[in-house]
Amino acid sequence: MEKVSIIIPVYNVEKYLPKCLESVIGQTYADLEIICIDDGTPDRSAAVILSYAEKDGRIRLISQKNQGLSGARNTGVNAATGKYIVFLDGDDWIDPETIETAVNKAKENSSDVVMWSYIREFPNKSTEKKLFNLDSDKVFDENGCHKLHRRMAGLYGEETADPSNADSLVTAWGKLYKSDIIKENGLEFVDTKLIGTEDALFNLEYFGYVHRAAFINQPFNHYRKDNDISLTRSYKSKLFSQWNGLYDRMENYLKRTKLPDEFSVALNNRICFSMIGLGLTEMLNPNGHVARIKNIKKFLSTPRYKNAYKNLDMRYLPIHWKLFFTLCKRRMAVSVYILLIAMQKIIEK
Repeated sequence: MEKVSIIIPVYNVEKYLPKCLESVIGQTYADLEIICIDDGTPDRSAAVILSYAEKDGRIRLISQKNQGLSGARNTGVNAATGKYIVFLDGDDWIDPETIETAVNKAKENSSDVVMWSYIREFPNKSTEKKLFNLDSDKVFDENGCHKLHRRMAGLYGEETADPSNADSLVTAWGKLYKSDIIKENGLEFVDTKLIGTEDALFNLEYFGYVHRAAFINQPFNHYRKDNDISLTRSYKSKLFSQWNGLYDRMENYLKRTKLPDEFSVALNNRICFSMIGLGLTEMLNPNGHVARIKNIKKFLSTPRYKNAYKNLDMRYLPIHWKLFFTLCKRRMAVSVYILLIAMQKIIEK
């Protein structure tokens, strides 16, 4: 058996950690090293990990001063000795057959990466998130991997029909990576304090080395959406400037690697569609309606966003998204804000 390193960053997840760890130690695939990174957590998460480590020698605890999610993952990668690496957040969990199925798929098809879908776990419901419009597993050849690589930059062509899918494929969790691709090419997660979202850039770089990939059409990951202290549930006042830092790095990568124009178009689409995430984040702004509208206006008035909307191809967009992004293009912040309020109510149902 090939060893798999499961890397679990831990920060303020004491309440959810047992379910996460139980799902890992209960895997049908036995050759695991379970690396838990205590990222300076102030709660009793480390004690929870140690209690499990006493019962299962595959669990290893590494404690460090707080470096954020990216720093914790990088520490885990440096410590990993497995042929494969899987990332799992400490408040999420995976199905028992996840690792065995993924490793078998990687071996069968000599895949550089294996992907699978996930279920969003809300307090009162569970909703599967489809990554591809498929009814079965799929193996991607060289040409397919090129499209996956471009997908990490952003949606393109007919994919833009659903802007909410812009980041559905870029998560670091929900994938089985080859350790040597990460380590031999010096790939690292960039601090979220600098770029806001670390997964897209990491995968954009990783998929540049992928020549064969596989997708398992089963939702093995369970992504918790009821964690009130999750990074996705709090107002992030610096998100706009952080995402601009992300786009700077992505643009530099595309130039450095001399990738085709479709990558730049996809990144342009990512920038346009990011107003959904920026806007919904602004809805958490504690300073009220006027401050939120003022910020939305400021975002839309920057040269980067003005240029992005100028070049946005809306032909594949459904009517409601055409309306939303037309308002963004015209910088009609009040109208954009009203639509965001409606969007938030739909999401919270």
